[in-house]
Amino acid sequence: MSLTFGLTGMDPATETSLKTAFDEANRRLGGTWQLLPETQGDYIAVDMDSMYGPMSWLRLHAAGKTVIGLTSAPRTQADFRLAQPFDANSLLQVLNEIAPPSAPAGLTPAPQQQDQLPEEQPQPVDEEAGAISDATPTEETSSPREPASAAVAQVVPAAPSLQPHAPPQASVPVADPEPRTLAEWLASGRVQGQLKLERDGVDLLLDTAQRQYHGPTALKPLAGHVGSPLEAGDFVPVKDWSSQVASLGAPQPLSRLVWFGGLLAGQGKLMPGFDPQARYQMLKWPQTEREYPKHFRIATAMMKGPATLAEIAEASGVPEADVTDFVNASLATGFADIEHLPEPEAETPKSGGLFGRLRGR
Repeated sequence: MSLTFGLTGMDPATETSLKTAFDEANRRLGGTWQLLPETQGDYIAVDMDSMYGPMSWLRLHAAGKTVIGLTSAPRTQADFRLAQPFDANSLLQVLNEIAPPSAPAGLTPAPQQQDQLPEEQPQPVDEEAGAISDATPTEETSSPREPASAAVAQVVPAAPSLQPHAPPQASVPVADPEPRTLAEWLASGRVQGQLKLERDGVDLLLDTAQRQYHGPTALKPLAGHVGSPLEAGDFVPVKDWSSQVASLGAPQPLSRLVWFGGLLAGQGKLMPGFDPQARYQMLKWPQTEREYPKHFRIATAMMKGPATLAEIAEASGVPEADVTDFVNASLATGFADIEHLPEPEAETPKSGGLFGRLRGR
């Protein structure tokens, strides 16, 4: 198993402290881990409490990375949780959770208390196929590393129970010292159940367990919901869910709101951690929104191959600020990524002189 560690989505002070803790934890483990850049590591630590941490989680999750969520919250949407504040001891525990020390020869590890018989384990379901595929909701399964009982709190479908049709109990998040965007609230795992947001006279109903929402068909009326900071008190539990959603039409995937949030987040500038001079590429074709006809031209240009923001703007005939916003939304949902060039192979030194030529014969 590859044991490579990276970190992203955090301020410089947190990054320095985490690197120091990693060096100490890895020393105690005999140097079995390797610290690599985010693009090369398999296990990436993300500060889920920072402004852009949840966006980093969304991007890494879509890229198939295993994420270690650094957070002060009791739960996290990430695969593993590193409690904040942290030190070398707590990080060591997480690294051991990922790669448990080998048992002595001839001994069999004792079964864990949460072990289940095959027939008792919830059956997995396919993950959400696309971040902005269409208005048809898709399903996600909870992380296989965490108990099924935590699934609802992690904004993923709950495990099957004796009453599969009983809706999850709605609860509002505990007040935070700082407001968060909707995408950050969803990624943090602090909102759960069936909730309502009201902004500018427009109702938005969220069903976090099913990863669906009910609201306007168009996205622009929801700009106040996804583009501005939200307080914990903005989320209101809904008791008469069936009657309220009846007038709002079919459910739509929450990932569509995440895409819209990414579109509005940068306001013409790339999200932190991305190089404006780098080359970006589309990994798969998105379903562009009718409200943004320029996006079809941008996606068409990006599908031709990796290019800088300026090159995409020139090829599509769209202002660079609009290109940047579209790239942000595509990065947040995993439809686009930065170009990763293969590392150059080391050249074999050539032997010179007479003896070198003789050996080469």
